Amino acid sequence: MSQAEQIAQALLDIHAISLRPNQPFTWTSGLKSPIYCDNRLTISHPEVRQLLIDGFLSTIKTQCPDIEVVAGTATAGIPHAAFIAQALDLPMIYVRDKAKGHGKQNAIEGEFDKGAKVLMVEDLISTGGSVIQAAHQVQEAGGQVVAALAIFNYLLPASRQAFAKEDFPLYTLSDFKTLIPIAAKEDPEVEAARDVLEQWYQDPQAWTASHSD
Repeated sequence: MSQAEQIAQALLDIHAISLRPNQPFTWTSGLKSPIYCDNRLTISHPEVRQLLIDGFLSTIKTQCPDIEVVAGTATAGIPHAAFIAQALDLPMIYVRDKAKGHGKQNAIEGEFDKGAKVLMVEDLISTGGSVIQAAHQVQEAGGQVVAALAIFNYLLPASRQAFAKEDFPLYTLSDFKTLIPIAAKEDPEVEAARDVLEQWYQDPQAWTASHSD
């Protein structure tokens, strides 16, 4: 198995990823989806956690070895940013979706030098909006965002379009295309619904409309 396949398998094994082609989930955005990913579960499983850390460090070594600061998106990206920063002996910050309403009213917690090369860390990419927003906050504060890194990517059109407009690349450890063949081997329902899953992947908005009550 490739590293991406190992991670997809691990996420399935700990039930961080659930597939329900015939009973869609409803995301916060209102989208209906045959898949739900809760990567927060990974922090409770040391072997999976180490697999992710190894994947992050390998990607950083090959794609962005000169990073100087690791930035986690609040809240799900924070633990993974901490693991990376500790392993690489680098400063860490985290970025809120909006400034606090009290105290210093910070949107960014921690500190870094202006011009520092910053790696953004997120757990999951759906539309990409949260990590892109966080990256813009870091840029406004004087950081040089060199890349975004996440555990899993749904590979939806919205995220591809969003990152195409940015001046930094996105890297993910595993993704929807890697996951489905693995899940299909284990679950006959997933195998039977591969066409349905592909339809959702190609156009989640149209799929949502066709599966709404």
